[in-house]
Amino acid sequence: MPLFDRVRACSVRLARLPRSTRGALAMIASGASFAVMMAMVRLLSDDLHPFVSAFFRNALGLVFLMPWVAGAGFATLRTGRFRVHGLRAAFGLGAMLCLFTALSRMPLAEVTALSFTAPLFATVGAALVLRERVRLRRWTATFAGFCGAVIVLRPGMATIDPTTPIALTAAVFMAAAMLSVKSLSRTEHPNAIVFMMGALMAPASLIPALFVWTPPSAADVPWLLLMGLSATIGQVLLTRAFSLAEASAVMPYGFSQLVFVSVLGYAIFGERPDLWTWVGGAVIVAASVYIARREAKLDRVRDTTVAP
Repeated sequence: MPLFDRVRACSVRLARLPRSTRGALAMIASGASFAVMMAMVRLLSDDLHPFVSAFFRNALGLVFLMPWVAGAGFATLRTGRFRVHGLRAAFGLGAMLCLFTALSRMPLAEVTALSFTAPLFATVGAALVLRERVRLRRWTATFAGFCGAVIVLRPGMATIDPTTPIALTAAVFMAAAMLSVKSLSRTEHPNAIVFMMGALMAPASLIPALFVWTPPSAADVPWLLLMGLSATIGQVLLTRAFSLAEASAVMPYGFSQLVFVSVLGYAIFGERPDLWTWVGGAVIVAASVYIARREAKLDRVRDTTVAP
């Protein structure tokens, strides 16, 4: 059977699956794609400054994104909230610069586990900035999640990497970006959110990159292309997953990224995550999943109350 026919047959089979199953598969594939991107950032860090890698990730990601946007239709890109898009891009750029810096200096699995604290910081931000009412159970889950981060870091048992605050700062910026996306998703098409992020972050990321600029070598080009392509595929799949099922249903599968990152870290760099990274990561995952499910339940209650 020709390759094209096989791909089409596979697409037909996937289309017949329940939406929740397709959402879970999209989230797992998204985690794998982002794991590849993170491995490429680490691989390129020997030749390129993380800020330079961030620029190429955004610029190439925008190029790879254009066919997808064209296929979905440019009409979906209309927006009347450019200021919020700009805020979301600023938070996203801050998260990316910090994350890429951490990836260049810390084990991949440890950075990934700490990045999973972003939903916990988002809960704190929702309470303090958006004035959302956060009840005891969500605060308890948030506290448990931060205890998971402490387990990963193991203060007193191991020397804390000086880059750790940078990884946690990346999670804080991710949380702020999440809250911005939550606001945008009420009025904006998902295509507009993804495209505006790339369109704004690509030129903005050039500014810090110019201060540490080193031109990539010919040997770096394939890895840069793979980094940009995997990041774009991951972003598209992530958007697809959330469009197919509720966030609380697909979020748990996103944490498969830790598994993919651990495999790549061992295969490429010889990194072996220790037991505490897995235990702490599991605690963070459990807390984040509980918060997501709790928010989904409260949203359904509010919708039921408003509907009459």
